[in-house]
Parts: sequence; structure tokens; C-alpha cells
Amino acid sequence: MKCLLVANESAEVLFYWTDTEFEQQVQKQYGVSQEEGEGLPAFEDSINTLFAPIIISCSTMVDRLMDNYTSFSTENNHIYVLHQFEECLYIAVNGDGDETEEDLKRKIYVMKKLTEIMFGMVTLSGALLRKELRPQDTEQRNRLWKKLRSLLETYSRLRENDQSFLVEAVERLIHPTLCEQCIEFLERRLVQQINSNMDRAGEEVLHAFILVQTKMLAFYSSRSASSLSTSDLLALIILVQDLYPSKIDLDDTPEELENSSIPDVFYTPEPSPPERESVRPRGDSPPVFQFVDPDVQMAEDSLQTLEVPTSDPSAPSRVFLEAKECPMMPHSMYCLSLCPGITLVLLTKIPNSHVAVSAYCFLETFVKLEKRLCEGHEGAAAMRGQPSIQEQRSKLEKFIKAWASMDIQTSQLQNVWTDFKNKAFSRSGSGFTRDLLPSCRNMKTQMCGVYRQFFATECMGSSQRLAPHLQERALNMVQEKLMHWKDFLLVKSKRNITMFPGLIHFIYVDRSDGRMIAPSLNVTDHAVSELGKGPLADFIKSKVWSLVATAQQYLQKGYTTVTLRDGDYFYCYFLWFENETGYKLEVIDIPSSPDNGAPVGMLTCDYYRKLLRYYSKKHQNEVLKCYELFTVHLGVIPSEYILQHCSQLARKLWEPSRIPLL
Repeated sequence: MKCLLVANESAEVLFYWTDTEFEQQVQKQYGVSQEEGEGLPAFEDSINTLFAPIIISCSTMVDRLMDNYTSFSTENNHIYVLHQFEECLYIAVNGDGDETEEDLKRKIYVMKKLTEIMFGMVTLSGALLRKELRPQDTEQRNRLWKKLRSLLETYSRLRENDQSFLVEAVERLIHPTLCEQCIEFLERRLVQQINSNMDRAGEEVLHAFILVQTKMLAFYSSRSASSLSTSDLLALIILVQDLYPSKIDLDDTPEELENSSIPDVFYTPEPSPPERESVRPRGDSPPVFQFVDPDVQMAEDSLQTLEVPTSDPSAPSRVFLEAKECPMMPHSMYCLSLCPGITLVLLTKIPNSHVAVSAYCFLETFVKLEKRLCEGHEGAAAMRGQPSIQEQRSKLEKFIKAWASMDIQTSQLQNVWTDFKNKAFSRSGSGFTRDLLPSCRNMKTQMCGVYRQFFATECMGSSQRLAPHLQERALNMVQEKLMHWKDFLLVKSKRNITMFPGLIHFIYVDRSDGRMIAPSLNVTDHAVSELGKGPLADFIKSKVWSLVATAQQYLQKGYTTVTLRDGDYFYCYFLWFENETGYKLEVIDIPSSPDNGAPVGMLTCDYYRKLLRYYSKKHQNEVLKCYELFTVHLGVIPSEYILQHCSQLARKLWEPSRIPLL
């Protein structure tokens, strides 16, 4: 019984997702009222009817009381969580008890993050976001909603099964030698060859990385690129997993490896018969990967993925990522499947990306002006603390002329800009007063509109991409590089760390760069992990998920250390800060989060970046690092030994975390 809905202030549904149980309940509820002989109402109409009173009530609360609902529960134990982002209201519902209020709130923030990744600056305008989320063309709308629903379901699956999405940090594949070799290969061969090729259509590869399932094998960024935030990287992994999902329920590991220590054993498969090819060669190229014989196969079931869409496999996805110049910089994303379970991702800078920087700069000017006018500042006070409006005036007029020469429709922008100038600068105008607010908001919408015309997905022409043969060459190069490592990597993605005596499980997170290390947790009857398989691993998994949820609740209240005993188990959680040399800094009181604030995490609001910024006020001349450690020990071990063990574990894991993945 789950549902997530996005609506505007007019109670119009812009997007919805429901599971089967919720859909059946709604159809049953609204089908009963139909007269005999009439068909069931369209499901979207039923959803509108169900949620309209809630949406209208929220709008009334905001208009009359300047307040809104955050959550409520009904007599039948349904939980509703609501959050208003600009002009859009997000509502998440759970009726089966599987999700808490915090889970629903997190799902809302993730949904917002996914729309930002897909639509960029358009999300800052309610009117334009409505056009994107609810296209007039029914077929186009169905395709978009199907994509968004699939992404939401992929996130829910990862959140439920993958530790990296539990703590919202990217897990690294621990093999220093291979990692360094792959980073060097990406830098000196792959990226260099693509960026020097004439068939790249003006695009430039800024980031390249290799994923094994959801784990990061190697990551390279060019010198001219902005660093890729953990929040964006996690969102991109969701996109990759949506294209090439890991078959978690079908994991299979040969019996002879059940008791072996994978990090210490290198496995070389026997040659495969030619008819068992896992990747079909394109054209006349020779096969690179082949499955081994079933008797010696390693995790073959996990290598099965959904087929790549056959319409245009070379077509990139448009994604909008945080950069120094613009928080929603357009990029092209190429996902190349090296073999089922291993993916090469290329992120390229596209031509005319400087337009995004200019549009955002002008938008920010009008946002700041609107804010100061709303605060009651007028005249010269309204322009204080921002670039001169006169400066921006001449620049904007030049850009409008330049944009018009690029076949961008600027007539409406020109009209709105003329109206703004008449009110703000002419003697007969109102000047910089609250009367200028409507014109300010119109200019914001027009800036987002220009951005949309340049970078919307439907504007991506077939010529605006890396040439297919260039993508093919990149694919083949990396396949050849990893040809002898494929099976090893796929098994290592399931057994990444050797466990320590007395320690049942741990998760170590470097919050400064959003990376984490943890032993694997496979819960199927056939899969083998450091914790064994089947019910035992499933039981420990539930304990780990509970520990993380409890620790995050205490962290929101300002606690950085938590120790508690739960039956036969002892839980520990630590958050601490270090300088660049590894010296542990003093503990300080951290601020507690409001109840209606964003959940703790990096995918939702980058909580830890704010925490580092807060702590750095007392260490302004130092580079600070933030770490977390979650541990589960046997309860029979004395607490003083557990705390000593946690300290030793943190020191032991400190060195591997310095592997240069970025």
C-alpha cells in the first residue's frame, strides 16, 4: 500500500506512482460508486478525486495561515507525509507499515533530486516544470511517467538491499592495484583518445568511471572538470541501475568458494565454449567476454540484465549536475555495458553549456532581488549585496540578441524584459518596490525558459553526440582491459572485505568524499557472503538497517556517539572529524535538525557537507575530514574491548580510504 504523488497548487496531478495494492484499493473504492453498465473511471481520475481534498486543504493552510501539513495518519493506519517545494506539493503514502515517516520523507527528497537530475533549472519554475512532468501528448507523458516510476522503484530496491544506498555513500571495490591501473587507463588512453577525436561533435569527456554492480572500480575526472558531488554520483548510479539492474535475487556462487576468502584468492575461469557468448559482438568484431562452463561459473545469474533499448543504443541521456559555475550544468551521459554487471559511464561537456552559466547568473540576480523586495527593502537597499542591476542590464540585452541569433525564441523574454525595465528604470515606473515582484518572477520564468529551449531532452539532435564508432571503440578498449578480471570483479562485488574475529558487521564511511567500505550482505539462499547465506545474513541485514536508522535519528538530535545493547548484539556508532594528516580533532556539539527538515544523508540534501561547513568555522585554515563507523559485535564481548576494537578498526581502514579514486 504505497503511493507517491506530485501536484501543483491547482490540484492538478503532475506525476503519480502506486504499487499494485494501492492501485487495487483505489479502483475498488471508486468502482463501487459506478452505475451498472458503466466502466471503471480512469485511474488518474480516481487519484485526482482521492487527493484533491488534501491538496486544496494544503493550499488553504498556506494562503490563510502561512503554514502547512508535514504529516498525518488516518484511522486505518495510513501515513501521509507532505512537503512543498516551490509551487509543487509532494505527497507520499504508506498503508502497510513497511515505511516510517522518515522513509516517506526521504523518498520525497529523492524524487525531487531525480527531477533535478533530469530537468535541471526548469525545476525552479513551477509553470515550466508542469510542462515537463505533464506533457500534453499522452504517449509522451506515459513514456516519461514510466521512466520516473522505474527510477523510483530502482531507488527503493537499492535502498532496501544495498548498503551504499542505506548510508548514501559510494562503495569502492577494494583492489588497489587494479583500481590504480584502471584510473591510469581511463586518463591516458580512453579519455585522451576521445577528446582528441574529430568525431566527438564538440563534446568533451569530463568524467569517466567504471561500476561493478553499484560499486566503484575506478573514477577519473579531467583537470578542467568540477568535482562530481556524492549526491549527483548516487543519482547517476540509480540511472545506471535502472538501465542495467543487478539481479540481487538471482545471485549464485559455486560451492567450492563458499568457505574461501575472496580478497585473498584470485580465480581464473576455464575457457568458455564459443556458443556461450555473454556479449554479442557488433559487426565483425571478435567476442571479448564469454561465459564459463556452468560447473565453474561464478555468479552467472547476476550477469543477467534487462536488454538495452534497441531504438538508438548510442543516444546519450541528458543529465544536469552540480558544477562550480552552475548548480545544474547540462551534461551528456553515456552508459556502455561492458558485460552484464559491469558498466562504463562517460559524462561529457556539451557545446553551448556556457549558456547555462549565463542563464543561471541572471536568474540568481532576479532571485536575490525578489528576496530583498519581499523582505521590505526598496530602492538602493533592494540592490545591495548583489551585482549591479545596471551591469546586468547591459549584459542581458547583449545575451538576448545573441540568443536570438541561435534560433532561440526570445520574443516573450524581450517583452517581459522591456516591462521590467519600464517599471524599474523609467521615471514613470514604480522603481525598486514590491510592485516589481511580478516582473521579477516573470523574468525568472523566462530565464528558465531559455535554459529549457537549449538543453531540454527533446532538443537533443542525432548529430549532438559522440559518434557511434567512437563509443564502440571506447567500449572495446575497456572490455579488453578488463577481459581477464571480469569474473573476479563480479564475485568481489559480493565479497569485498574479509571479516574480523568477534565483529559481525561494520560500515565505514568517509563523508568528505562520500565513499564507504563494508563487508557484503547477500541474503538469498544460494548467495554467499562474509556472513554466510540465507536466513542468517537476512537476520543480520535487518539488524544493520535498524542500527543505521537509530544512529541517524540520534545524529539529527545532535549526538555523535551511540552505543546500545540489543539482546545478543552490541551496536556502536561514531562520527568524528580529522585534519588532513589524520589527527583526530576535538568533539564539539553539533546542531540538532528540525523535525520537518530533510533526512540525514547525501542524496537528499547533502547533510554532511553542511556539517563540515559548520565544524570548519573553528578550523578555517585546515582541510577537514568527516568519518562515520557503524559496528555490530557479539554481545558477550566486554564493552571496553569493543570500543578498543572500533578504534583499531578505524585506524586499519584509514589507509585504504586514501586510494585516489577522484
